[in-house]
Formats: sequence, structure tokens, C-alpha cells
Amino acid sequence: MEKLRMGLIGVGGIAISRHLPSFLALKDHVEITAVCDVNQERAETVANEHAIPFHTTQYEEVFQHVDAVTICTPNKFHAEISIAALNAGIHVLCEKPMAMSSAECEEMIEAANKADKILMIAYHYRYTKEARAAKRFIDEGEIGRPLVSRAQAIRRRKVPGWGVFTNKDLQGGGSLIDFGCHFLDLSLHLMEFPEIAEVSGATYNELSRQLDVVNQWGSFDPSTFEVEDHATAFIKFKDGATLLFETSWAANLADDQETVSVSGTNGGLDVFPLKLYQAKYGMLLDQSAYWISDDENPSLPQAANFIESCRGRQKPLVKPEEALIVSKIIEAIYESSETGKAISFT
Repeated sequence: MEKLRMGLIGVGGIAISRHLPSFLALKDHVEITAVCDVNQERAETVANEHAIPFHTTQYEEVFQHVDAVTICTPNKFHAEISIAALNAGIHVLCEKPMAMSSAECEEMIEAANKADKILMIAYHYRYTKEARAAKRFIDEGEIGRPLVSRAQAIRRRKVPGWGVFTNKDLQGGGSLIDFGCHFLDLSLHLMEFPEIAEVSGATYNELSRQLDVVNQWGSFDPSTFEVEDHATAFIKFKDGATLLFETSWAANLADDQETVSVSGTNGGLDVFPLKLYQAKYGMLLDQSAYWISDDENPSLPQAANFIESCRGRQKPLVKPEEALIVSKIIEAIYESSETGKAISFT
């Protein structure tokens, strides 16, 4: 079978550090045949450095040279470019979040269904070895029915001071839509995406608007900081389960925290690092995972899953309908914070 022809649309940091190396590592199965960026010099440089035969500043021109595209643009353009690619008969791997709104997500799903092409969203935390093992524990009944999940995606004073991360018009928000979305997705994935009943949320940006702001990841203008640097939420599901969620770019804590835990009727687990807790045989049992290999980059199995899904040999681990639910929760958190009321899904 011929190699899948891949195009990269947007060749900034996430494309260069995550997606391009993964596809290059899978060169027996995929070939990068086109790159696009609004910055012509950047597109040309990436094409020259990696012997990619075609580069352009117009994403529509990529479609003539590829079977699939990976979209790494600012969030504002995810839906527009994904829908155009799908309408052209091109498979799509789109960076997270899926889009700026749930309405845009639904339009993307409609386009994918109409074109009968793969639409996958790059929630790569699902592909970590810890997350895959945790999902297997839950699927095999090790913790029983999930009751309470806790997710923390917290950085200490690390607002991204580069790119467009703090541009609300281009990104739609801050730490929640950029960083926290990964941990919302992973928590929901482990809980089997139960139906949402209600979402209560609050967002903050006081720390990053201080004139003497301390930040470890570059500089930004506090006077124009419009997005949230911190968000919290309490999510209730129709089956009675709950999710406690917190994310931040700029928390006043001792250390960064990236944690997901799930407590169930028969046991519980932490994902990072992976630990399983159970009450059996009259004892409390705590089991830590021991990894034979510790060098797996989650971007590699993500890329492989996308390639094989385009070939019809696998199913995408991240379904667009699930990414839509993540976006609906993000919208509800923002709305709840703005109105001061819980958002009902019933």
C-alpha cells in the first residue's frame, strides 16, 4: 500500500515539536508532502529543512497534494480549515480544542459524516501509557463504577508568553481552552463520557493582570490580558457521578500539578503516576505501575492511530463526538462564570 500523503497546516511550535517528528518517525507509512503557514518564510524554511516538496501560504492549495492534513493553527481557524479539507475529501487531524464553539464542532462532524472521512482531535494525553493502562483497569472492572473524578492541570506562573495563547479573538480563552481541555477530555474518557446534568464554573485572571507579574514562560502585557489564567468547575452527571476540575497557567502553588484520579465503587486510581487502590481480602491494597520501557512519546501512537484510521485498519481513539462534549463543557464553564449560575444540560 502506498504511503499516506500528509500535509501540515500551521507549522509553529506544536507542529514542529510534536506532529512533524512523529510523522517522520513513521516514514514507512506516511510522507509529508506539503506544508502551509501564513508566514511564508516559516513555511519555506520547514519545507527546505525536511525536503517537503510543496509549501504555500494558502491552505486550500495543500489539498491537491495530500490525502490527510494535520491542522495546527490558532483555534479560530480550526473549524474553517477542517470543514474545507473534509469537503475536499481529505482526512483531518485537528489540534485541540476542536473549535471555538460547540456549534462549530457540530458543523465539523456534519462535514466529516457527509464526506465519509476521518476527523480526529489531538487530545494526546489519552495516548500516554498511564492513561491507556488506567482505561484498561476501569474497563476490566478493577475500580467498579466510577463515582468521582478529580482533574488538575495546574502550572505555577507559566503563562505562555509567545504565540497567540493570550489572544482571546484567536484562541477563545486561556488556560481552560488551551491546557485544561486535555484533562477534561481524559477524565471524561476514563468515565466513559457519562451524560452531563449540570456544570458550575468560575474563571479568574487577576494574577496575570498585576503590573509586577512574575512569569516563567516569557513576557506578555498585563494591561491587555483578557483571557482566564485560572478556572475551576464542578460537573454533575445524570448517573450521579461528579467531576472536580481545576486548571491554571498561574497558580500560587509550590509546584505544577498534572493529575487525574477516579474513585469507584470497588477501588480507585491515580493516572500520573499510575497507582491502583483497592480494598480486598480484608486489606487496603495500593499498587504502583512498573514500566518496562519509559521512553514512549504519546504523539507517536496518536500519529499511528490517525494513519491507520485513514487506512481503515483502526478506529480513532478520540472521536469527534467526544471532543464536542468537551467543548460543550468548556462553554458551560465560561457561561457559568459569567452569569454566576449553574448551567443545566437537562
